[in-house]
Amino acid sequence: MQVGVDYYPEHWDPALWAQDALAMKSAGISLVRLAEFAWSRLEPTEGRFDFTWLDEAISLFHAQNIKVVIGTPTAAPPRWLVEQYPDVLPVNHQQQRVYPGVRCHRCYNSPSLRQCAQRIIEQLTQHYADHPAVIGWQTDNEIVANDCHCEHCRRAFTTWLQRKYGALSNLNHQWGTVVWSGEYGSWSQVTTPLGGSPYQNPSLLLDFCRFTSDSAADFNRFQAELIRQYCPDHFITHNLWGYPVVGDYYDLFASMDFAAVDYYPSTDLQHDEKANIYHGALTLDLTRGVKRRNFWVMEQLSGTPGCWHPMSRAPFPGMIRAYAWQSISRGADVVVNFRWRTARVGAEQFWHGLLDHHGHPGRRLREFSQFSQEVARLAEVIDGTQLHNDVAILFSHQQLNAFTVQPQCDGFNYFNNVKQLHRVLVQQGIGIDVINWLERIDDYKIVIAPYLFLENATVVATLERFVTAGGIVVLTTRSGVKHDNNVCQPDDLPGLLSRLAGVRVAEYDPVGHDRQQIRLGAEMVGCSQWCDIVEPTTATILGCYASDYFSGQAAVTVNAFGKGQVYYIGTVLDDRGYQRFFAPIIRACAIEFCPDLPRDVELSIRSDQDKRVLFVLNLSKENKTVALTEYSRYDAFTGEPVAGELLLAPFDVRILIEPRQ
Repeated sequence: MQVGVDYYPEHWDPALWAQDALAMKSAGISLVRLAEFAWSRLEPTEGRFDFTWLDEAISLFHAQNIKVVIGTPTAAPPRWLVEQYPDVLPVNHQQQRVYPGVRCHRCYNSPSLRQCAQRIIEQLTQHYADHPAVIGWQTDNEIVANDCHCEHCRRAFTTWLQRKYGALSNLNHQWGTVVWSGEYGSWSQVTTPLGGSPYQNPSLLLDFCRFTSDSAADFNRFQAELIRQYCPDHFITHNLWGYPVVGDYYDLFASMDFAAVDYYPSTDLQHDEKANIYHGALTLDLTRGVKRRNFWVMEQLSGTPGCWHPMSRAPFPGMIRAYAWQSISRGADVVVNFRWRTARVGAEQFWHGLLDHHGHPGRRLREFSQFSQEVARLAEVIDGTQLHNDVAILFSHQQLNAFTVQPQCDGFNYFNNVKQLHRVLVQQGIGIDVINWLERIDDYKIVIAPYLFLENATVVATLERFVTAGGIVVLTTRSGVKHDNNVCQPDDLPGLLSRLAGVRVAEYDPVGHDRQQIRLGAEMVGCSQWCDIVEPTTATILGCYASDYFSGQAAVTVNAFGKGQVYYIGTVLDDRGYQRFFAPIIRACAIEFCPDLPRDVELSIRSDQDKRVLFVLNLSKENKTVALTEYSRYDAFTGEPVAGELLLAPFDVRILIEPRQ
């Protein structure tokens, strides 16, 4: 376990560096990330390198036994590079260059960018390969799939399509370009989706999403290969920035040793729409699922956010510590806070760090120091522990992009609907892995496979094997609708999943915000967005609609398949509906859960062969009381036995050790 900060020596008078390094050491910091935006200082003019300032800063940290992660600076091409090689700039769908003014102004397919990036990465890695303070590298910064339409991207996209479809006639057939006279007569007519209209051929739009995602992943792989050539003993990671995004994080991180995330949970717990890309526990569970192993937080909340939106509220007392422990509870082995000093220059002057503009220690630094001291005390206990959950949710960037290309109805949002499923289970204390929909699932008891809009025969076969062996699968509406090429399949819904689910969808109604009712067992629950009118073939009805013209028709079913069961939810239930639906399934699988867990309290368990470490977090401004199941456990900080109810103050954190029997 380590605690660190992000630091920008190039922004500050060198006279402050030694003072900052000493203060960091006193605060319990053992790691810093440096230089990810410093290309113009590292290479002031083309081919002329100056690492003396970075050498000095790293030496000061090394003297305090603080380790260093260096970021490759490719997210911020310097002015000289843009001036001399304008092809590095992206081109928008109106064929206009996107000029710098902020960061990330680069096209991944630009030969000039690759050439200049290779040079700076080779210089950096050779220079620091043997430095005792440097332990690893972060590639670039928050890579996303560029919507670039330059000539390099057009040619690369054409090559990508030729590899996928072979003959142009096959592309025309697979995309259905006969619609609106969209047929291509030669490869020269194939372009990126120019003009920006969302109503272009949906197969073109989805394949362009895939291409841009692949371009980003290839740029990341290109950097990783260079770093490994010169620094084979250093780790390599990247910092993803949240969900949802176009790029496929599973592909992006294939070349990385482990995943890292930038995590800024909302500081306005009720109304902060500005922070809606950071989805609390879901962001952390998604990050852990990228490599299916523990991860790092490369940027963690330290103060009031503000730059890309008006400033949010200041973190409530205890929030910085609680959310840092939340990251650890869900698999983070290292937490790096952004940032040490709040910037006095540039666009992020109001994205607050641990120290305000005046640089004097205050409440936030004291709270951070408490957290770092606690991590030091418990490092030996937590090191080597991991999460071992019985429930998985399958997540797919392919489905996300397909739903974005063609929205289904008012209020229907793939990511938000996955978030709801995740939230309902977290609110009952259930541990969940969120993993790539294409990966193995043998280790779970329950697999939730929501909204499999695009059919995938391999995924269907994986689910069938899992259920045949005794697993439980939960399927949802809007499954099996399309082939992989984003055209509708001609069979009854849910397509290839029909045999597994034991149902056919006779009709559907995109009800949107028009809320409906379902009788689920003895209880009435709500639903909205979409209503499949389900006809069982081999399944048993669990719930029927109790409203509108489809009242009395099946909505929720279960099908016996092999040794397991498959549930089909033909609509989007409300929270109470999902709670009512999942409770008997969770009980039947003997999975630990806490149906009476107070709102905004989270439970998470990391374990090894000797013990379980239970984290109980109150992520609210109110006092909470938690009744835990009977178990032999003691407080990790005091060593005192813990039994019965826990009383939690606002943003309180309790860490309990449960020895293996």
